[in-house]
Amino acid sequence: MMNYKHVKLLAIAGMLAFSCKEKESRFTFINNPTDKRIDITIDGEPFTSYIYPDTIMKPVLYPLRTARGTLITRGWPIDPRPGERIDHPHHVGMWFNYGNVNGLDFWNNSTAIAPEKKNEYGTIRHASINKMEAADNQAELAVTSYWKRPDGTDLLKEDTRYLFRADSNLRSITLITKLTALDSIVNFPDNKEGMLGIRLARELEHPTDEPTKFTDASGNLTEVAKLDNTHVTGKYYSSEGLTGDDVWGTRGKWVNLTGKIGDEPISLVIIDHPKNVGYPTYWHARGYGLFAANPLGQKAMSGGKDSLNYSLAPGKSVTFKYEVLINSGNQLNSDEVNQAAKTFAEE
Repeated sequence: MMNYKHVKLLAIAGMLAFSCKEKESRFTFINNPTDKRIDITIDGEPFTSYIYPDTIMKPVLYPLRTARGTLITRGWPIDPRPGERIDHPHHVGMWFNYGNVNGLDFWNNSTAIAPEKKNEYGTIRHASINKMEAADNQAELAVTSYWKRPDGTDLLKEDTRYLFRADSNLRSITLITKLTALDSIVNFPDNKEGMLGIRLARELEHPTDEPTKFTDASGNLTEVAKLDNTHVTGKYYSSEGLTGDDVWGTRGKWVNLTGKIGDEPISLVIIDHPKNVGYPTYWHARGYGLFAANPLGQKAMSGGKDSLNYSLAPGKSVTFKYEVLINSGNQLNSDEVNQAAKTFAEE
């Protein structure tokens, strides 16, 4: 079992490394502006990439890997793998956006949207790299993007910091995203499509015997087909003691997805931060492979029990902070995740 003192030591080691410039970093950034990507490696091996091609309508981290190099995110539509589902083309790697911002759908936008409907969707475009710094067991990437209306004008400025950390079996990503309203009030009406999302590899989905159908906020229908369940082992566990599909539409401080890919036990954890709007967040966690935290869609997620309808006045900002843990070799238990959440809350 993993001793979660490692998490505290990891954070301390990261901070010390930034002050000890003589130490050689385990992390490397490889910037390729022509291909619109920044590759992040650990000990010379790929971990993830920050990619922002025009074809996916928002910047994402893609793919995510364990310490052994195992892919835990779906390959399709960028790099399809045999046996994967081919639904929801907007689910790519790990991303941050929302399904209703001043009436525009940023969540569901993709190249699959018909041209005559494009005026209903928003796009997030990468604008600049502000920082790439690596030191020992920690690295930081800071970027700026703009949430754009269909006519190309800017609605929101997004400043995001990614903090990457590495231990022997643990990889972590801290996401700190600041959204600033620009020339007008920005409304985020309650919507189930949000906000921090990860689309999982097939092996980490829940086994299911039935095809399912889902309708997005714009009324578009997607059918998720039944597939072979061989080697499909995923299961959600929430901080509130709920498991499996019961996690969807409930609040929690964290959710731990456990499963196995080949002979490798894996935990993928998303932790909410106490200072976030809507804490503890609602979970848009689907058995077919969508793992998402949605703090703003409270009415949609609670069946009307709660309501939020968040808004930002011109020039005002809001910051969201999440931690993603990818543990390889054993599946983290609730005590370990609670300790990690406590450490994250105190940072």
